[in-house]
Amino acid sequence: MARAAIDDEPAVVDMRFPRILEAVADPIRLSIISQLAAAEAAISCGSFDLPIKASTATHHFTALRQAGIIHQYYVGTSRMNTLRADDLQLAYPGFLTAVINGAQREARTG
Repeated sequence: MARAAIDDEPAVVDMRFPRILEAVADPIRLSIISQLAAAEAAISCGSFDLPIKASTATHHFTALRQAGIIHQYYVGTSRMNTLRADDLQLAYPGFLTAVINGAQREARTG
């Protein structure tokens, strides 16, 4: 199947740290990042375990995509999601790993 990318993801040189920090500070977005980090493959938007409506989830996916944290593309009618781990490592070494580790720690300790 063809993969159609969504075109408002910033290039690595256009990523802005304040926008990334704002995106990861939200608990729902942090949950999305954690679920993607734990996944072995891309995840469709409807497959995430989120305590919100689909329309609200769309807002969170958009914020993550526009900050440069996730990559989204279509496979047929499914919008797939992956972390832009390599791009974030290039722009801000160690940041995504720290965010994921922090989220996992929070999940364990509540």
